[in-house]
Amino acid sequence: MKTDKTIKVDYLARVEGEGGLKIRIKNGKIADLKLNIFEPPRYFEGFLRGRKYSEAPDITARICGICPVAYQMSSIHAMEAVFGLKVTGYMRELRRLLYCGEWIESHVLHAYMLHAPDFLGYQDAIQMAGDHPEIVKAGLRLKKIGNNIVNLLGGREIHPINARIGGWYKIPAKKKFMDLLDDLKWARDTAVDVVKFTSTLNFPDFERDYEFVALSHPDEYALNEGRLISNKGLDIAVDEYEDHFEEIHMSHSTSLHSKRKGNGAYHVGPLARFTLNYDKLSPIAKQAARDAGLGKECYNPFKSIIIRAVETLWACDEAIRILEMFEMPEKPCLDYDICGGIGHAITEAPRGSLYHRYRLDSRGYIRTTKIVPPTSQNLRTMELDLHEFVPPRLDKSTKELTWECEQAIRNYDPCISCSCHFLKLDLIND
Repeated sequence: MKTDKTIKVDYLARVEGEGGLKIRIKNGKIADLKLNIFEPPRYFEGFLRGRKYSEAPDITARICGICPVAYQMSSIHAMEAVFGLKVTGYMRELRRLLYCGEWIESHVLHAYMLHAPDFLGYQDAIQMAGDHPEIVKAGLRLKKIGNNIVNLLGGREIHPINARIGGWYKIPAKKKFMDLLDDLKWARDTAVDVVKFTSTLNFPDFERDYEFVALSHPDEYALNEGRLISNKGLDIAVDEYEDHFEEIHMSHSTSLHSKRKGNGAYHVGPLARFTLNYDKLSPIAKQAARDAGLGKECYNPFKSIIIRAVETLWACDEAIRILEMFEMPEKPCLDYDICGGIGHAITEAPRGSLYHRYRLDSRGYIRTTKIVPPTSQNLRTMELDLHEFVPPRLDKSTKELTWECEQAIRNYDPCISCSCHFLKLDLIND
């Protein structure tokens, strides 16, 4: 085996934006590794400046077509923090329902269509469907059920428009919610099978001592509210986020890398939520996790597909709970007074914690904005995974190593477009 090699990727195909990967091996060790995910500038933070506070939820929802609810909810909660507004009761429960819909559709899309083909040896879900049509059909139906929740409550499946500061523009009739129940009960039963299926996949023997970071709430599996905690001692209110975390520019990437001040890289997303909040899962989700061989902690990023399945099951179960206790609020939105100030919020997007901060003037116009998405928080951790994952596998063929590097990155579901042929690898003797 030659110990000096260069793994070079000029272009990462089917990724939101553009990127590349270059790993230089010297004497069997990584001398240099750079994962570049460089999206074209989109200027969301810039063009929110001067906009009215009420425009932020609908504008930020356009940042992502797969997790618009996360961007919308983080902006709403940040604005409510400025106005001293607290949404409670069933209006709050409906926010959790909307988020459940997003988790279902996003997790299922990733697990079935993007990640499962990696483990089963297929280039994509279309090839997989030839041998496993029942798996793909079940995945498509599950995803549709998640989309139906977002469509009903959010006003449309993509970039929902019904959520607002203080509550909702309109709350649909009870019957329309009840019409979701039968499908959700099928989805819950099917999600149990999905957990079982994912647990049978072949996982590389790979673990790292991550600092997991996620929201935690004393009474529930956190979605919209809570404190930000980690397994390394962090426990802060969301408005303290920038005292403990910072984004840094990397010379090899136009995407910012986020790090915890004094601690470095950290990990957000399903593994972090599961490990930090296991006790808040519903009984059926806990049992499915145990049956899948998971303990209360998981440090193997390849097993994130199992945990996404567990969170899908939890989201189905939580949605059913919310619907079965349905109570129509007296009015769809709370009254409030506009004022100036700074508002912070973190909600749990499918891919991990999503931070928003806004400064408003006294008329409610946005003066500054900061948005830190989950992917930028995980970028450094992805690089560190590759630092440890690649060297023991240098005796593999280019094709095998390419495949496994694809999986290592795709564990984080960094973007919806990172599906088949994520990496095109050239192995060059140094």
